[in-house]
Amino acid sequence: MKVQIEELSPIEKKLSIEVEHSRVTEELTRAYNALGKQVKLPGFRQGKVPRRILEQRYREQVEDEVIQRVVQSAWLEAAREHKVEAVAPPQVTNNSGLKADAPFTFEARVEVKPKVEAKDYQGLPLTRSDTKVEDKDVDDRLTQLRESMARLEPVEGRDTAQMGDFATVDYVATVDGKDFPGSKADDVTVELAAGELVESNVAALEGTKVGESKELDYGFPADYRVEDVKGKTARFKFTVKGLKKKVVPELNDDFAKETGEAQSLEELRGKIRSDLEQGKRNKAQGEERDALLKALIERNTFEVPKSMVERTIDNMLENRLRAMARMGMDPRQLNLDFARLREDLREEATKEVKGALLIEAIAQKENIQASDEDVEKKLEELAKEAKQDIAVVRKYFKGPEERQGLSLRLREEKTIEFLKGQAKYS
Repeated sequence: MKVQIEELSPIEKKLSIEVEHSRVTEELTRAYNALGKQVKLPGFRQGKVPRRILEQRYREQVEDEVIQRVVQSAWLEAAREHKVEAVAPPQVTNNSGLKADAPFTFEARVEVKPKVEAKDYQGLPLTRSDTKVEDKDVDDRLTQLRESMARLEPVEGRDTAQMGDFATVDYVATVDGKDFPGSKADDVTVELAAGELVESNVAALEGTKVGESKELDYGFPADYRVEDVKGKTARFKFTVKGLKKKVVPELNDDFAKETGEAQSLEELRGKIRSDLEQGKRNKAQGEERDALLKALIERNTFEVPKSMVERTIDNMLENRLRAMARMGMDPRQLNLDFARLREDLREEATKEVKGALLIEAIAQKENIQASDEDVEKKLEELAKEAKQDIAVVRKYFKGPEERQGLSLRLREEKTIEFLKGQAKYS
């Protein structure tokens, strides 16, 4: 097999490949032999159909299949032999087809991993992130937790709605004297608070007694989801059926136990502080990584293959869709413009690809690697974070792909730490 390689750009090569005729002949023979065992034709026993008959009937089909196999095997062999680091399947051009007593030739254009030689990566500018957790931060989180665990209890001793109450109501509404989708409901809970009616805030019910009704006008937002009332004013009639108040649990040991996170208030405070500190550390690490990558990319200019960017966009989209699903949202119901989303992510994806290539180049230059001990330590950390047995985590990362992925992730983390140690802090 003869191979000529032309570098079209730092990220694309063209391979002109010539496959000897004997190799193609062998593939054709195998293909016709396999076909002959399957084909049934009148006047011939199965497996005894002459090749010339098969060629008359199936030549185009057989040659197409042979070309595909020859191209696939020859391309892989050429790429392996000449160390072509392809990052996507090749675009193959074959204008000649199979010719009698002549080699088979084709061209393969392919995107390749760029050769990146990182420079000026010492002394990158970096700002130290504040990871200190104040007592107020802990108090604010406790307040949020208490609010999330508040319960609604019936109001006693009065029957007149006040601001801050939660009212159980029936309502009917019309636009231009006509009903619309969602214009009637019973036993709905609304809050007497400032805000939008569509968010269940109805401050206008203040002063209304249980059993009484109150009418009011409400202008729907121009982007409201119900087409019939978008940007229109509706007339609502609310009937108050009951009043409730929000009761926030007291801040004590019983509350701590109720959260399921601690046995005492002191222990809960400690856990919240620890979680907040970890959250700030994670945020700081992300910000510092982004800052280092930005500075690296500014100092190192190079092209990246489109296919690598597209794959990164795919991964970003998949992660976002999974996050939506975890929050209980069905992406299929959101009418997402995926073409627009992909374009919005392209700049970030390009930065990620360039950053990953630069990190890899620095790791190779500085001989930064993830040892078996590093991997084992990381597995123990993951098991602790997930509150799982270490054996379960080891089993998950047992496969070569998962193991390599974790090793590369650790190498990046170690390289980032190396860059931090060389950075100029402000």
